[in-house]
Amino acid sequence: MQNIVILAGNIGQTPETRTTQGGTTITHFTLATSRPRYSEGRVLRDENGYRVQDTEWHRITAFNGLGKTVQEYCEKGMKVLVRGRIHYTKWTDAAGVERYGTEIIADSVDFLSRAKQTQNDDEGKFIDDDDIPF
Repeated sequence: MQNIVILAGNIGQTPETRTTQGGTTITHFTLATSRPRYSEGRVLRDENGYRVQDTEWHRITAFNGLGKTVQEYCEKGMKVLVRGRIHYTKWTDAAGVERYGTEIIADSVDFLSRAKQTQNDDEGKFIDDDDIPF
């Protein structure tokens, strides 16, 4: 049996990275996915004729190199495709109440829209006309 998840959506917040005492980097971000809302087998539309969408939010976790890439090149609103697995957690909070959580552990993140520009992206891309040998 396999635990495989594939989600395509928009990043909902700027990715946040932290490092454990053991040196593992962990990057978290949220991903919004949308689908049309149906009623009686038909897509619902608003008063302007646009489809009504239901949006779901997913917590995504990426480790080490993948997390570093996400932190460096991804930003809020960017479209990405995440492949990974569902991970469930259970804990007891300070009040003694059992809590549950669900997250997606990312194996890969593919950029579906242009990555954000980094400071080093512009270095070496511009050539002076005097440098062209012909």
